[in-house]
Amino acid sequence: MATKKDIFFTIDENGEVKIEVKGAPGEDCMKLTKEIEEALGLVGERTLTSEYFQKEDQTIEVGSGSGNG
Repeated sequence: MATKKDIFFTIDENGEVKIEVKGAPGEDCMKLTKEIEEALGLVGERTLTSEYFQKEDQTIEVGSGSGNG
Protein backbone atom coordinates (compact mmCIF):
# COMPACT_ATOMS: atom_id res chain seq x y z
CA MET A 1 0.00 0.00 0.00
CA ALA A 2 1.35 3.43 -0.91
CA THR A 3 1.91 5.90 1.88
CA LYS A 4 0.97 9.57 1.77
CA LYS A 5 3.85 11.91 0.97
CA ASP A 6 3.59 15.67 1.50
CA ILE A 7 5.81 18.40 0.07
CA PHE A 8 5.67 21.84 1.71
CA PHE A 9 7.08 24.99 0.09
CA THR A 10 7.98 28.17 1.95
CA ILE A 11 9.14 31.27 0.07
CA ASP A 12 10.58 34.04 2.24
CA GLU A 13 10.63 37.78 1.52
CA ASN A 14 14.02 37.43 -0.22
CA GLY A 15 12.70 34.78 -2.62
CA GLU A 16 14.53 31.91 -0.91
CA VAL A 17 12.59 28.67 -1.24
CA LYS A 18 12.46 26.04 1.50
CA ILE A 19 11.18 22.57 0.60
CA GLU A 20 10.13 20.18 3.36
CA VAL A 21 9.09 16.59 2.69
CA LYS A 22 7.01 14.43 5.05
CA GLY A 23 6.27 10.74 4.65
CA ALA A 24 9.25 9.89 2.45
CA PRO A 25 12.09 8.27 4.41
CA GLY A 26 15.57 7.75 3.01
CA GLU A 27 16.33 8.60 -0.58
CA ASP A 28 12.61 8.90 -1.44
CA CYS A 29 12.61 12.56 -0.39
CA MET A 30 15.55 13.31 -2.69
CA LYS A 31 13.79 11.60 -5.59
CA LEU A 32 10.60 13.59 -4.95
CA THR A 33 12.34 16.97 -4.97
CA LYS A 34 15.05 16.36 -7.60
CA GLU A 35 13.21 17.91 -10.56
CA ILE A 36 11.91 20.79 -8.46
CA GLU A 37 15.42 21.60 -7.20
CA GLU A 38 16.80 21.45 -10.74
CA ALA A 39 14.12 23.88 -11.94
CA LEU A 40 14.74 26.30 -9.05
CA GLY A 41 18.52 26.28 -9.42
CA LEU A 42 21.34 25.99 -6.92
CA VAL A 43 20.61 24.32 -3.56
CA GLY A 44 22.12 26.58 -0.90
CA GLU A 45 21.61 24.33 2.11
CA ARG A 46 20.22 20.86 2.76
CA THR A 47 19.08 19.74 6.22
CA LEU A 48 18.29 16.07 6.64
CA THR A 49 15.66 15.30 9.27
CA SER A 50 15.44 12.16 11.40
CA GLU A 51 12.85 10.85 8.93
CA TYR A 52 15.56 10.74 6.24
CA PHE A 53 17.52 8.23 8.33
CA GLN A 54 14.56 5.91 8.92
CA LYS A 55 14.56 2.69 6.98
CA GLU A 56 12.19 2.56 4.05
CA ASP A 57 9.23 0.21 4.35
CA GLN A 58 9.82 -3.13 2.71
CA THR A 59 7.13 -5.49 1.50
CA ILE A 60 7.83 -9.20 1.84
CA GLU A 61 5.52 -11.76 0.24
CA VAL A 62 5.15 -15.01 2.08
CA GLY A 63 3.71 -18.07 0.38
CA SER A 64 1.24 -20.42 2.00
CA GLY A 65 3.62 -23.34 1.69
CA SER A 66 1.00 -25.53 -0.03
CA GLY A 67 3.45 -26.28 -2.86
CA ASN A 68 1.17 -26.86 -5.83
CA GLY A 69 3.17 -28.83 -8.31
